[in-house]
Amino acid sequence: MIAIAVDDEHPMLQALAEAVEASPDIRQLYTFSSCSSALKWMESNAVDVAFLDISMRGMGGLALAEKIGQLQPSCKIVFCTGYEQYALEAIHLRCSGYLIKPITAQAVQKELDHIKKQPMSDKKLTVKCFGSFEVLCNGRTLTFKRTKAKELLAVLVDRNGAGMTGKQICAVLWPEDSDDTKNMDYFRHLMQDLRNTLDGVGAASVLCQEGYQYRVDPSQINCDYHNYLQYGTPAFLGEYMTQYSWAEDTCGLLQK
Repeated sequence: MIAIAVDDEHPMLQALAEAVEASPDIRQLYTFSSCSSALKWMESNAVDVAFLDISMRGMGGLALAEKIGQLQPSCKIVFCTGYEQYALEAIHLRCSGYLIKPITAQAVQKELDHIKKQPMSDKKLTVKCFGSFEVLCNGRTLTFKRTKAKELLAVLVDRNGAGMTGKQICAVLWPEDSDDTKNMDYFRHLMQDLRNTLDGVGAASVLCQEGYQYRVDPSQINCDYHNYLQYGTPAFLGEYMTQYSWAEDTCGLLQK
């Protein structure tokens, strides 16, 4: 397992790191003394389990856990604290474990044994629509062969599971170009590129084709936009797929 430990008190962080590193299940451990530095690192690195102190300066461990859940939904969370009153909030966040300080290697191993019995999330992709459009697989930014293939996925994500024909997609991707034959030929190449990219990370089933209709399966991705529509979280701050002009219509609807 790849693990992180976050605590803003150096002696506590060192003690936590020693307890976690004692486990044979931990292949690599990275330590952080602030929530922001841990979150920044996780934007480009996959993590299996995060050991978080709850009472920290800045956003705090509970808020950090919520952001980690949005960024890497498969990451397991183990809270570490000396205050038992946080247990209810931790359970509400569906954490995988809860350790009371002083933390021992035996207590850490017990939580890791419990985690190993838990089913892993089948949502391989995390899609970020608020701000700029980005796609992550296990915490790492997904690379597309063509930027238009990425935009094609953005168009389908924007439809939230609703189907679109190739011509409808072309009208969004090339609104000023009426050459249907040329556009449809390019669209087919983009669709194949997109399929290959998703297949390369084991997420081919995200993309669905039913007759002449194309769509994404929202149940197979963790998407801030879809979560907002369904649950009202995370908060929408006024920016949506900022690199695409066609996304302004959805942004306007979200602001109403």
